[in-house]
Amino acid sequence: MPKTKMTVKIPKTSPHEMEGRKAPPFELPDMDGRTVSLEGLLKHGALVLYFYPKDMTPGCTAEACDFRDAAPRLNRLGAQVVGISGDSPEFHRKFIGKHGLGFPLLSDAGNRVPRIYDVYKKKSLYGREFMGIERTTFLVDREGVIRKIFSKVKVAGHADAVAEALKTLS
Repeated sequence: MPKTKMTVKIPKTSPHEMEGRKAPPFELPDMDGRTVSLEGLLKHGALVLYFYPKDMTPGCTAEACDFRDAAPRLNRLGAQVVGISGDSPEFHRKFIGKHGLGFPLLSDAGNRVPRIYDVYKKKSLYGREFMGIERTTFLVDREGVIRKIFSKVKVAGHADAVAEALKTLS
């Protein structure tokens, strides 16, 4: 009986449909109530734009602190970190103060920008379904093009993965 060669097809992981496209413009208040735009942020270089569900929660605190600790390395790679959630500027200020975050957090109480970036999704927790921000990070180059998207982020090791991705984009 002749031996047959068995091949296993590995599905290609297709990039997120927004990769390679211009990042949608936005203007949102920061933790001090000042309006911050994507255009203004990009004047300072590339952007690590991360969307997260809620200040002061364990996962979001761990993610923010990991980005805080990685920020000098990310800055050396030519990128700045900016977070977006639905929390108020006042709550962002408390969160930044409590954890010594050295980067801006933007407030979008109506989740308009998360919807535009397609990260406002149906979620489930303890059997309850609700709409909320799915933890996602976008790497945006200084020309405003989305170069990499990390969807459904697991916090452990994420800041390191972002730094590695930035190295390949430089």
